[in-house]
Amino acid sequence: MNRCILLIVLTLLPQCSLGHDVATNAKYAIVIHGGAGRISTDADHRTQRQKVLAHALSHGETLLKEGKSSLQVVEEVVRILEDAPEFNAGRGAVLNAAEQHELDASIMDGKTRACGGVAGVKTVRHPITLARHVMTDTRHVLLATDGAETFADQLGPENIQRVPNSWFTTDKARKNLREAQAVVPMPTEFCIGTVGCVALDLDGNIAAATSTGGLTNKKFGRIGDSPIIGAGTFADNRTCGVSCTGVGEDFIRNSIAFNVSAQMEYAGSSLNDSVQNLLNDKERRISGGIIAVSAAGEITMQFNTGGMSRAAADSTGRHEVHVAE
Repeated sequence: MNRCILLIVLTLLPQCSLGHDVATNAKYAIVIHGGAGRISTDADHRTQRQKVLAHALSHGETLLKEGKSSLQVVEEVVRILEDAPEFNAGRGAVLNAAEQHELDASIMDGKTRACGGVAGVKTVRHPITLARHVMTDTRHVLLATDGAETFADQLGPENIQRVPNSWFTTDKARKNLREAQAVVPMPTEFCIGTVGCVALDLDGNIAAATSTGGLTNKKFGRIGDSPIIGAGTFADNRTCGVSCTGVGEDFIRNSIAFNVSAQMEYAGSSLNDSVQNLLNDKERRISGGIIAVSAAGEITMQFNTGGMSRAAADSTGRHEVHVAE
């Protein structure tokens, strides 16, 4: 195709990014997101984000090559992102209107549909690990606020590392809070940011995990989609695993993570088309991004915002990291 014609065609496409899934039948696959939203103009910040994503991707891929479970992989990858101040999860979490951090996370096993989540935790260094303990060590799916903190106490420091709430604070988070409080209504670019990982392991099992600090200047006690199974996280070996990022209320109202799987199972849609349909729906609008891996090892990374940090790799040799468009 002539280069000029190709550029015109791409210009006329919807804002949503192009999908990436191909029938690869990969033996393993991993995809990561570091949040959808505005693109940082700080070159150093973008460079550091890229380094962290590259490290997280390489670590996750190494574990998959060694035969580790997808559950272990998504937890360890998300823990890396939770410790990186460049992302809105853990150490770099945004501040709420009360100038505190309230952290949410969830994890799901596609083999058994076992899942766990935590919401509004304030002293847990790795919320994703606490979420996994909810899945494995309780009969519940979601624990919130003081109940989740008490559960962390019961697990002890050998299982759950605790930090003061101020440990999560960064200068960037304080700056964003001040900017958000100065603008009414708050623009969308202050409403987005999460981290997540989906993996398919050598045994054919899929797992998904998501973690976030929520929205800048959110009301005290607000809970978004990230800890809610079916909204921000979902995994089923028969179809796919999904992790979402964006305006959480949109994803909750429309059960986005589950809907990706449902379109594949009930309508026979491809992974790519299922995600694209949801991001481009004119009647049920959402703002953000979706990453997913199918049972066949297909990967998709799509968004309808200004950008989304993302990375992907699989057993066919694919290996890519993006921190902008």
